[in-house]
Amino acid sequence: MKTRRYKHGLSLVEMLIVVGLIALLATMVIGVAGRIDTQAKAKSVESTFALLEGALEEYKEFQGVFPEQPAKDFADVPAHSEYLYGELYSIPGSRKILEKVSNTLIKNQYSPAGMSLVDSPQEIYDAWGTVLDYRYVAGENYPELVSAGPDKIFGNGDDVTNRSK
Repeated sequence: MKTRRYKHGLSLVEMLIVVGLIALLATMVIGVAGRIDTQAKAKSVESTFALLEGALEEYKEFQGVFPEQPAKDFADVPAHSEYLYGELYSIPGSRKILEKVSNTLIKNQYSPAGMSLVDSPQEIYDAWGTVLDYRYVAGENYPELVSAGPDKIFGNGDDVTNRSK
């Protein structure tokens, strides 16, 4: 009489295959999630640009011109953003639109220590946590709003502007 002996369990090769498949699936999910996050942040920046463009239009209706900011120096971006916020906040119609921008995107990070929020204008940030740049020279059709993009460095190919639609 023969007795059958069944081996229960997994061999090392089977376990390695399963672990490899799980790692492959996890890598795919992380890659897709990263792309979705980047796309969501890009849409957030576009939405912020749309609100700022509306506020700029209100400013122009009230003042007759856009706020002028001719400097194109990326080293002084916080000052450009503070200037834009201060100018837009000074006009009631623009202020109403500006208040629709998410509170997480309005900060006072670059002002001197001890200065109150009233004394120093806020800066406007993008979804990646980088301050937005604002440029306008009299004679141009429309002001340019610039986000440094995912790499948080201005002047690269991943910068997002309101002119790149």
